[in-house]
Amino acid sequence: MFVFDTILHRAKHGCQTMAYPHGPPPALPERHGGALRVDATKCAEGCNACVPVCPTKAIIREPGKTVALDLGKCIFCAACVEVCPTHAITQTKDHRMAVRRREDLILGEPGAEEIRLAAALDGKLKKLFGRSLRLRQVSAGGCSACEADTNVLGTIGWDLGRFGIQFVASPRHADGLLITGAVSRNMELALKKTYAAVPAPKIVIAVGACAIAGGPFIGHPQILNGATSVVPVDLFVPGCPPHPLTILDGLLRLLDRLGQK
Repeated sequence: MFVFDTILHRAKHGCQTMAYPHGPPPALPERHGGALRVDATKCAEGCNACVPVCPTKAIIREPGKTVALDLGKCIFCAACVEVCPTHAITQTKDHRMAVRRREDLILGEPGAEEIRLAAALDGKLKKLFGRSLRLRQVSAGGCSACEADTNVLGTIGWDLGRFGIQFVASPRHADGLLITGAVSRNMELALKKTYAAVPAPKIVIAVGACAIAGGPFIGHPQILNGATSVVPVDLFVPGCPPHPLTILDGLLRLLDRLGQK
């Protein structure tokens, strides 16, 4: 009877996996401001109100230059948005934030008011990983927030496996690494060995402000300020933590799977 009850329950509720990316994405929570936008032309001359309130020093403004916001360091506390008198820094409510190059996360220069989103893998790598990607997740000193949002992608609502993307237990069975955490000195050797154990060619994805630049721990003597200090990185997904939708969007962009059945 239990088996039939289960089948009946599933039939009653129908498919619970979201239609995205072939349908609209789920709405972000109200408290999630999404990606930031920086219009440096709105900065008042001599105003540095946003600089001292940033807890990770993600905002700088050098004399005679426009304000620059590093979304790789940003923990999305929105303190800068609240104090800016001219609304030069605004929240876009856009979940899309993943980039291929670290420098593409720096906003403020003319033509770089918004994030330059990630392009797909090229040539051989796209052919190898475009239909099937196995990742070994490494928490290199994380608080479990980014790890939790990554795990959400395996639930029935998101069903990451439908895109051919799966997490595996051994780096020897993986095509690449998905790294979270600020990369503590205690995890440096473990991360190096895990990377070395992944067969070539391989890719690396840094998820969250900690894995990109150290997050709120940036500059601490026991922190290496992100994954790039140890291994090469192919995709950066900012956030603290990134929303599961932001992580999924980055993965699909990397594999050129957005809009594909």
